[in-house]
Amino acid sequence: MLPLVHAPLPRMILEATIFGVTGIALLIVGYYIWELVTPYNLRRELQENKNLAVAVVAAAFIVGMAIVVAAALVHIG
Repeated sequence: MLPLVHAPLPRMILEATIFGVTGIALLIVGYYIWELVTPYNLRRELQENKNLAVAVVAAAFIVGMAIVVAAALVHIG
């Protein structure tokens, strides 16, 4: 069997931080692009009108984007 080669802990922490920040930035960019594309004002629907259906769709979008970003970052690293 081949010996396992582990990266030093500080390097692993740095890489995890970079991937995490990149993922969050991509999620924010994706959210704002989605808000520009939709025909309604997402923030107004959520805050003023308390539209539960829009909240569920927004949550599903964020989870979907997170899955895509995480899969992309895992393949990079």
